Amino acid sequence: MIGTFANMFRIPELRKKILFTLGILAIYRVGCLLPVPGVNVEALARVAKGWEGGTLGQFFGMVTILSGGALSRASVFALGIMPYISATIIFQLLTGVIPALEKLRKEGESGLKKIRQYERYTTLGLCLIQGSMFVNLLHRAGREGGDPVLAGGWLPMATALVAMATGTLLLMWLGDQISQYGVGNGISLIIMAGIIARLPFSILRTYLEKPTPGTVIFLVAAFVFIVGGVVLMTQGQRRIPVQQAKHTRGRRVYGGQRQYLPFRVNHAGVMPVIFASTLLIFPRMVASSLAGPFPIWQDIHDKAFAGGTWIYLGLFVLLIYFFSYFWTSLMFKPQDLSENLQDYGSFIPGIRPGRRTAGYLENVMTHITLAGATFLSIVAIMPQILQKAMGISGWMAGFYGGTSILIMVGVALDLVEKVESHLMMRHYEGFMRKGKIRGRR
Repeated sequence: MIGTFANMFRIPELRKKILFTLGILAIYRVGCLLPVPGVNVEALARVAKGWEGGTLGQFFGMVTILSGGALSRASVFALGIMPYISATIIFQLLTGVIPALEKLRKEGESGLKKIRQYERYTTLGLCLIQGSMFVNLLHRAGREGGDPVLAGGWLPMATALVAMATGTLLLMWLGDQISQYGVGNGISLIIMAGIIARLPFSILRTYLEKPTPGTVIFLVAAFVFIVGGVVLMTQGQRRIPVQQAKHTRGRRVYGGQRQYLPFRVNHAGVMPVIFASTLLIFPRMVASSLAGPFPIWQDIHDKAFAGGTWIYLGLFVLLIYFFSYFWTSLMFKPQDLSENLQDYGSFIPGIRPGRRTAGYLENVMTHITLAGATFLSIVAIMPQILQKAMGISGWMAGFYGGTSILIMVGVALDLVEKVESHLMMRHYEGFMRKGKIRGRR
């Protein structure tokens, strides 16, 4: 393993890509420490501490983790890269229901370039909307707390809004630079860097709670076990055999090879967990707002929508299953895949081409999605179970499941595969002695 890391820097091209990527990530982390003009960071820290445990604090903490702590400091990267991710998700959903966008997607590189341009315009709009909400929240929180977080008046608020919107657009550009000149997917690496940046802070908070040696050993073993399980399921595949038809040209016979269609077990990725956790915040906000005039809503909030209750966990799991099937149905097109197989003269042994093949592929994906949704549900509720059972802080528990562990493992695997491809291409030994990292059957 040490020799493999040394080989990474023996290849000039790969060395330049790695150093370039690290340099861009360093710029990102510096930007996370620069507060926007006019923000009182100390007052913001006191206000954020008062939000802990509430509905607003839960949402604030989730976004803070994905932004690498930039939101808690109200830095120029406070909005993070999430507006761009949201815009990408919106257009992925719209592509499946708007024929014009579907036509653009099928045009190839020119159509995808046009869609990416629309995504950037949408990102700017989302930055202005989310930035306005956050600036207004800072201004209102300062008035309620007595110590102003953001100076009043339209000029300081407009300055903060422009700074945060510009920060997100800069992050989007930095991510594109990593994808073009560095190693791995730039946007994904920025998100992973933000999550990992919170790890030392979470470990420090756990240490200050003075856990017992048995608790520490259990947490380390649980982390290793959970990461191993996530790697296993992320790389897991169901391989559908595909036979290529034989055809004769002159005296030569072409085709006849058997290949495989790899269907990922976790086809939906981390999206169902993000959708489910975000959707469950709104009932909590409604119950909290009605708890003042109607005390019964406080009981409903504590028993049904408070994190860790059986009702909340049950709703969380049901939503994950729903969004797993919903997202898979949007992204997976069995009819298009069947037509592509037929056009290339390939078929699934024992299955007639055309509608029968599409039905077979849809049935296989339905069963695979059930396994993937079960895996996502276990990973998603693991932090809340550990937090209740072990009494560790929510910051540390977040690294044992949910979006954090899924994003870190997925991005790390993608990065390792790309680095390994550079090593294997130049006849160096990869990270795995038996060859490249492959999906498990």
